[in-house]
Amino acid sequence: MLTARQRMQALPALLTLLSLCLALAAPARAAGAADRAVPRNPVVFVHGYNADPGVWGALRADLRATGYTDAELFSFGYDTHLSVNEVLAGRLGAYVDQVRRETGAARVDVVAHSFGSLVSRWYVKFGGGAAAVDHWVSLAGPNRGTSTAWACALWDQACRDMTPGSYVVKNLNAGDGTPGAVKYATFWSDCDEVVNPDDSVPLAGAANTPVGCLGHNDLLGDDGTSAGVRAFLAS
Repeated sequence: MLTARQRMQALPALLTLLSLCLALAAPARAAGAADRAVPRNPVVFVHGYNADPGVWGALRADLRATGYTDAELFSFGYDTHLSVNEVLAGRLGAYVDQVRRETGAARVDVVAHSFGSLVSRWYVKFGGGAAAVDHWVSLAGPNRGTSTAWACALWDQACRDMTPGSYVVKNLNAGDGTPGAVKYATFWSDCDEVVNPDDSVPLAGAANTPVGCLGHNDLLGDDGTSAGVRAFLAS
């Protein structure tokens, strides 16, 4: 047992040790606080024609593996046989507003596949989405139309919207095709059996990434495409 004199002699050493421990812990606390201070946008997925939100399973899993939670990942489900400009873009806008209310986020990131690219582009360009969307990603989107849509254009409005030169395609690409402060990216395949021609996907003003020879739906589960999307959302 220490005497009162010995305790007094040991006090300066204890204070020095305590100061050292606090100094070492400070950078870690500061780094953690900095990490928490960086906001991360919720992600809204928009599936393609004749599909449903289930197509996003692989990319959602990859995003969760990098730190996203299910509370930050949202999938917009909709009837893909309706009009882009008259119905679907407005419904997407209402869904994005709901996500922003639920999360408190000022802006969201949108990742769209195929036909969903036209729906989300119309929302961004004409539906007020330029103020609500931070990153916009198109996977195999028929951004300047696809000739394969003629096969169903006679009876399906969405197919008519996807045909080259349609009202939707023409207006989306008139003037600035990538308006506002939104960051745009496209990922496209030179073996796409649905989007013809293949170079209908890239857009001027976007970060356009060729993914090699992949099928139209294969971009949804491709590791390289997923890595590119995750890097873009983090930019």
